[in-house]
Amino acid sequence: MHKIPSLLVAGAFLAAPVAMAASKPTVAEAERFVADAEAKLEKMGINAQRAEWVAENFITNDTETITAQANEQFLTVNGEIARKARRYNGLKLPEATARKLKLLQLSLSLSDAGDRETYARLAASMTGSYGKAKYCPKLADGTSGPCMPLGEMEKVLAESRDPARLKEMWLGWHAQSPAYKQSYAEYVAVSNKGAREMGFADTGAMWRSQYDMPPEAFAAEMERLWQQVKPLYDSLHTYTRYKLRQTYGSTLVPATGPIPAHLFGNMWSQSWDNLYPILKPPVATSTYDTGKVLAERKTSAQDMTRYAERFYTSLGMETLPATFWERSLLTKPRDRDVVCHASAWDIDTQLDVRIKMCITPTSEDFATIHHELGHIYYDLAYRKQPYLFKNGANEGFHEAIGDTVALSITPDYLMKVSLMTQAPDPAQDLGPMMHRALEKVSFLPFAFLVDQWRWKVYAGATKPADYDKSWWDLREKYQGVSRPAPMVDGGFDAGAKYHVASDTSYSRYFLATLLQFQFHRALCREAGNTGPLNRCSIYGNKKAGAKFQAMLAMGASKPWPEALKAITGEDKIDGNALIEYFAPLKTWLDEQNKQLALADKNVKP
Repeated sequence: MHKIPSLLVAGAFLAAPVAMAASKPTVAEAERFVADAEAKLEKMGINAQRAEWVAENFITNDTETITAQANEQFLTVNGEIARKARRYNGLKLPEATARKLKLLQLSLSLSDAGDRETYARLAASMTGSYGKAKYCPKLADGTSGPCMPLGEMEKVLAESRDPARLKEMWLGWHAQSPAYKQSYAEYVAVSNKGAREMGFADTGAMWRSQYDMPPEAFAAEMERLWQQVKPLYDSLHTYTRYKLRQTYGSTLVPATGPIPAHLFGNMWSQSWDNLYPILKPPVATSTYDTGKVLAERKTSAQDMTRYAERFYTSLGMETLPATFWERSLLTKPRDRDVVCHASAWDIDTQLDVRIKMCITPTSEDFATIHHELGHIYYDLAYRKQPYLFKNGANEGFHEAIGDTVALSITPDYLMKVSLMTQAPDPAQDLGPMMHRALEKVSFLPFAFLVDQWRWKVYAGATKPADYDKSWWDLREKYQGVSRPAPMVDGGFDAGAKYHVASDTSYSRYFLATLLQFQFHRALCREAGNTGPLNRCSIYGNKKAGAKFQAMLAMGASKPWPEALKAITGEDKIDGNALIEYFAPLKTWLDEQNKQLALADKNVKP
């Protein structure tokens, strides 16, 4: 996840009333306005970003208040500038100036001081509530047992095969979010008010306008891409159902319809890689585990980060600034709560870049730190751009950069960095491919539906009383998963996801999942790779690195199709690269599903 000054986050502009000048605007005036706005916003944005960094690393009522106040001050100025920017609409301006004015107006604006305070306060409160939430199980004697933070519950979901225990963890975590359901409903109302002041139908429409196309066109594009990849997901879901029925029995896992959400090894059923021992292909006999090697070597959090840094420098990119190592938080403190959700921070839009992540020596965290440094290297690459262009080409790009690099964590790469002594036989490739599919393919419908839900909420089609009904309608339709127990009055299951509590748009992750394979295919071609995509690593290839860096340096200075074309030669996001990557697995899954359909008739309750 990427954290940048609030100006560059969709939906974060609030405004005080502004008296508009009566004289006719000129090009020179517009250019002065933009230059002054960028200087002012950059300075205030740094202050707001520092306050938020402290708030997420020292979760107290005081730090929540401080960050809310800093954001309110910054957002007030943002909104004032956003409203003033409308004065220059219709002028024939230089391309860069016109683009900056457009970016300034993709925002919400609140003219009422009380609304601005409410917006900032609720945003800080919900993020803080999520970070502090814990499940305190009731013991047989009626007292509460040791309280469990999310990380401990996720560990149970990952490792246990006791359905009762899994259900307890799932319900325990989802019982926490109703505490801020009312805050979320109030936040939606005030956010919509700000979006409408700037001419958008609602906040969801404003979010969909961030992609250099009309909001309805973006919604159609999302649907087109989902339909491209849906057959692959359906094959994986069908295979998973058969295997879960063999594991838990036909009473718990139905032959048709949605599967209970607590059985997928993940709190949100968004990643199924913890089910790999159940789902791995029989031909996958390799016992190699990167995490086991890292743990045996007692690899520190800093060492894990150094591995990732060396990947980027092998492509010709710069080393990380000294301040990165001084100011990042790489391990969970023992003395306080922090928001452990991995995030990359661009504090000053120059060299003060940081990671906040509770790193452990696991294969998952090894991939995650490669991903998070992708944000950092994007930040560093476009730091010479004007302030308004210091962002990804679109939100999906920022998430895709590090994941593109993570696709190059292949046996070839692991051998080059001495984490593997011998590459497995290509006949074993179905195993790693299945594991990656359980991370990437399983994620696609969840990444698609989160914003589908929020668009309905922001549009008023889903009222607070129907939050859970709408949420589970979408979960069942797209993911094919069901709530493990009946819905409860006042429930807020969507709020059990960080990105809902923090109001972070989620379409970016759906697009990023597709973009990373499209980037990977293009960079592998640039590197001269002629083998299968799953075996390609661009580690150490300066030619591929130069092409990568050139696109990163563009930032948001051009519409995203131009950035996409710079790296891939294509101007549309395409799910076919992902389909090509997993083609051998799709063939295998379809064959297995035919055989398992016959064997499933004998599954016991």
